[in-house]
Amino acid sequence: MGYYLNPADIVDIYKRETVKPYFVDKTEFLAELIPLVEQQGSYLSVTRPRRFGKSVTAAMIGSFFGKGADSSEVFSHLKIAGKKDCMKHLNQHNLIYIDFSRAVEECESYKEYITTIKKRLMRDLKKAYPDVEIDDEDSMGAVLRSISLAHKNEKFLLIFDEWDYVFHKDFFTESDRGKFTAFLGGMTKGMAYVEMAYLTGVLPIKKYSASDTMNHFDEYNMANSDMYDEYFGFTGEEVDELYRRYLKKQAAPAFSREDLADWYDGYQRENGGSIYNPNSVVRALSRNKIHSYWAKAGEYDELRDYVLDDVDGVREAVMLLAAGEPIEADLSEYASTATKLKYRDEILSVMTVYGYLNYSNGCVRIPNKELEQEFDRIIRTEPKYSYMRELEKESARILQATYDGDEETVGEVLAIVHTTESPLKAYNDEAELSGSVKLAYIAARNKYNIEREDQVGTGYVDYIFYPHDLSDDGIIIELKVDDSPETALQQIKNKNYALKFRGKIGEQPKTNGRIILVGIGYYRKDKIHRCKIEVI
Repeated sequence: MGYYLNPADIVDIYKRETVKPYFVDKTEFLAELIPLVEQQGSYLSVTRPRRFGKSVTAAMIGSFFGKGADSSEVFSHLKIAGKKDCMKHLNQHNLIYIDFSRAVEECESYKEYITTIKKRLMRDLKKAYPDVEIDDEDSMGAVLRSISLAHKNEKFLLIFDEWDYVFHKDFFTESDRGKFTAFLGGMTKGMAYVEMAYLTGVLPIKKYSASDTMNHFDEYNMANSDMYDEYFGFTGEEVDELYRRYLKKQAAPAFSREDLADWYDGYQRENGGSIYNPNSVVRALSRNKIHSYWAKAGEYDELRDYVLDDVDGVREAVMLLAAGEPIEADLSEYASTATKLKYRDEILSVMTVYGYLNYSNGCVRIPNKELEQEFDRIIRTEPKYSYMRELEKESARILQATYDGDEETVGEVLAIVHTTESPLKAYNDEAELSGSVKLAYIAARNKYNIEREDQVGTGYVDYIFYPHDLSDDGIIIELKVDDSPETALQQIKNKNYALKFRGKIGEQPKTNGRIILVGIGYYRKDKIHRCKIEVI
């Protein structure tokens, strides 16, 4: 057993995960991979943000298939053991498992980095196949092919974990990028010895590979597919079970099940479900503390620079996202081979793949409170967002005016937000008014869950503000373009929007305070914002 060829320690790595108190069994993923292994020549690239369970999953796959050590004790009590005919693959495959993050401790150049990896794998292969003549100058693909031919079409299952780790190292150049992806492609593309090649990391392989060196991989990332999502994040049902464990384990629980949803859920799937950030959920449960556990790395600084330099107007989009507005985006060109991002939608695509945004129904949005904090941090600390901080001051003023029933001030602040140099210059009609209202009330984010176009009573309300503290007031806002605020206010009452604050039968009300009804009318001809407020 070697360093990269059939490593024995991969079983211990995964076994340690299975005995942790908040372990979630994802071994059903193996049942989906087995047909791909059996048909042979399968290539999967599953990329996710950091701390989304990629390496644990890679270790699970390697522990199950690889010959390095007996893992029957680990898998015998997991879900895969109940899948018909799956266990016949347990420890039956030659595994080449390379974690590319482990080879850089002392490396100062790409040549030194890749030479270290090649030497380790070459040493493993020579020891395992002493009868095969191996030339140290041969490529790894040529060496593996020679072994396969000499040993009756010997097959290998390849796992490349953290494939993109080296991309964020100072010594790694643009030229090195092509060499590295050529190295990976040379080991996999068109090779009969490949049972399955499984690659995982943060960066999408096709975007960062040169030419067509890696186009044989089927790619699944946060932007282009929800296939396999349930294996790299926690479903609502899994978080329900984890929270039950938490309540049994924790003598003084510090947060509710709803808090977990508000902070870490929000990655929508095409099938209508959603996925939680698994690392953040586990950390919150383990530490008994709701907090932002988001992991920042090299790509964070890369994205920050694009935003602050306002490439293709992306800074304006970020302001609207921070205010809670969804942004229409075309992510279809995400897998471009361009190495420099030039367009707003490209940047939003990368932000989605990195996990900063969620994409559904043609729009990107900030998924949860954890990520809201990351966006707020940029806005609050960067000089280029000084006008956003001024907006927050005006927002505090409009919120207080809403409490006080000061209709004139509400209209005044809306006019300031709507007419100032803001991201809203690209909006019009109802979307413009809606966006200006959301920005104007941005200060309310810290006190309220703000829902847009929520079904209430017999209709859909434009905005409803649910207070975190039930002693605070609830707020309902209805908007009208080229109509009066009185009409908007009457619609709130006619359609019984205030019923939403009562909650379902058996539930406590969603506010014990007042319910403030706000009708806003905006006239395009004179660009005047009018407001009427009632309290019930």
